[in-house]
Amino acid sequence: MADKGGFDQAEREAMKQRAAELRASKGLKGAAKREREAQACAEAIAAMTGTDQQTGRLLDDLVTEIAPDLDPKTMYGFPAYARDGKVIVFFQPASRWEMRYGMVAFQQDAKLDDGPIWPTSYAVVEVNAEVEKKLRELITRAVAS
Repeated sequence: MADKGGFDQAEREAMKQRAAELRASKGLKGAAKREREAQACAEAIAAMTGTDQQTGRLLDDLVTEIAPDLDPKTMYGFPAYARDGKVIVFFQPASRWEMRYGMVAFQQDAKLDDGPIWPTSYAVVEVNAEVEKKLRELITRAVAS
């Protein structure tokens, strides 16, 4: 339930998480910052369970394989992958918002444009070969030159 400010408990926790992420990398630059952010991303995935963790691991494996130039980090506690500081793709686990599915989502710098309208978020209810194939295709398109 939202408070007077309009934010529910989960939203307030996400904002606190984001503030903690920014504090954790404050003053770090270059390789040290990338290493700290990659560690935070790995920790976020390790803290998940079930399908959330399977999806987080799959996304991490695919990004590492297809787009090793993307930097792993966290965004509001979610595993995210960025180029030049701009998030391209992230995973929002179902458990974070008590939803029935996790969501792989692409930000505006992902190159998924396809006419006047296209999807940027994908619900994941299980990890299987079909999901892996679709994510592989999307990540490849998202990072194309």
